[in-house]
Amino acid sequence: MKNKRVLPALKAAFPNTLPILAGFIALGMGYGIYHRSAGLPIWFAPLTSILVFGGSLEFLLVSMLLAPFQPLIVFFLSLLVQARHLFYGLSMLDKYRGKGIIGAYLIYSMCDETFSVNCSAEPPEGVDETLFMFFVSFLDQSYWIISVTLGSLLGGTLSNYSRGVEFVMTAMFTVIFLKEMEKKSSRIPGLIGILATALSLVVFGKSVFLIPSMVLILIFSLCIQSLY
Repeated sequence: MKNKRVLPALKAAFPNTLPILAGFIALGMGYGIYHRSAGLPIWFAPLTSILVFGGSLEFLLVSMLLAPFQPLIVFFLSLLVQARHLFYGLSMLDKYRGKGIIGAYLIYSMCDETFSVNCSAEPPEGVDETLFMFFVSFLDQSYWIISVTLGSLLGGTLSNYSRGVEFVMTAMFTVIFLKEMEKKSSRIPGLIGILATALSLVVFGKSVFLIPSMVLILIFSLCIQSLY
């Protein structure tokens, strides 16, 4: 019975993770190579990809490790970089509630890309939603760990490999956003996101606009929801 639930969920989740696989191969290998070029041991990049699994935070982690130890600065910088996950968590409260041990893993493994898929993708009829989200999360993290490990093994021999590949992930999020905007129910939240982001970019500048824009999106969304 379990296999009858697990295999369909895995088959349904896998195609949704293929764009993420393409991006993670490039970025993950780039991170592994960057890690080795900084003089850190070969095993350290795979270890951080398992324990931290923070994407951009992992790239910053290299400079943090090489700098004099300043725990308060590390804490606040990490909080600032990853603060968007607070908003991701609020968005996924209903979906992740009551999932037990699987729910704990879903929370731990939620990155930007996994959030985008689990938030928007709907499993086919008859496929267990919890297992579907689990396999999306598990596959995405596996792609990242494997890619980082390969990059770490290659070392500094491909130092220019990751130049410009970050656009792959930008393109993926753009496609997901446009796909969501095709749905009438998603147009108002999408417009709120565009307006709040543009306003924050003008007021706060491109270096610190992300957190204010998410706060504005949350406020606007709550205001609109209260009207219905």
